[in-house]
Amino acid sequence: MTRIIHDFRSDTVTRPDAAMRTAMAEAAVGDDVYGEDETVAALEARLAELTGKTEGLFLPSGTQSNLVALMSHCERGDEFIAGQDAHCYRYEAGGAAVLASIQPQPIENATDGSLPLDKVEAAIKLDDIHFARTRLLALENTIGGKVLPQAYVDEALALARRHGLATHLDGARIFNAAVASNRKARDLTQGFDSISVCLSKGLGAPVGSVLVGSAELIGKARRLRKMLGGGMRQAGILAAAGLYALEHNVERLAEDHRRARRLAEGLAQHERLSVGLPQTNIFFMRADPEIAQAFATHLADAGIGVGGRYGQQRWVTHKDVGDDGVDAALAAAERFFAAA
Repeated sequence: MTRIIHDFRSDTVTRPDAAMRTAMAEAAVGDDVYGEDETVAALEARLAELTGKTEGLFLPSGTQSNLVALMSHCERGDEFIAGQDAHCYRYEAGGAAVLASIQPQPIENATDGSLPLDKVEAAIKLDDIHFARTRLLALENTIGGKVLPQAYVDEALALARRHGLATHLDGARIFNAAVASNRKARDLTQGFDSISVCLSKGLGAPVGSVLVGSAELIGKARRLRKMLGGGMRQAGILAAAGLYALEHNVERLAEDHRRARRLAEGLAQHERLSVGLPQTNIFFMRADPEIAQAFATHLADAGIGVGGRYGQQRWVTHKDVGDDGVDAALAAAERFFAAA
């Protein structure tokens, strides 16, 4: 197996740097299940402040954070509406249905990542014993690297309120969205009943997500976290990495966005590659079918790690890929097409 030298598969591959490791080593800790870990409490309070919510809850993963949110809003036999491409629907192993008996109602995403509101409204079930009860609208920002238009978000939240639905935002990369739109995170999260924020993607922490919302919702979520096995003990060691990331790694996300743009524009110079230009740190690319496998093999042989499925590649920039990585990827593409 060829060693990956420059890893564009995901921003989840980042590793804590020396300063982050020092913060982790020096963290004050206690038993968080007993509510005694002051570093966890500080992280939860900080994320609540940054998103304009009352309280936060530290969880091991974004998948568990989303599941706990869905379970906090919905009971067995209820339904949530989400996009076909939403992480909580497509990439979390059907946990809401399997573990919580919550029915997903997927809506096809528009090209900008939004859910057409006429289709959302049509999917809301009548109060009828034949139907699951529609309880929640779940959006995602960013989604596929795209920032949801704020005017759209405002309209979607208004529609949900008109129909008495709760709202959840999978904000795994909400700070990418904030940096890309030159706004504060709380400006993008205002109006949502709950938001899940991931620390282990572009922010560079090794583990964890924080769910934020009202005191009542987080109280329910805390019990559900325990039920799902997410209660951790001296978790301040991990929470310290999250606090460090929030202090040092938010503004630098602009560097990831810049590198993604340069990489995408460079690859787009090759006529046999179809490249979507990024808004943030993620973009998708398709090679002509006749060369797709050979191009993927060539990149792998050059030590360039790229994700993808269904015939397309997903490129993701992050703090552990610098300009040298972008240069190496573009040079590998040049060599491939020069020899073709």
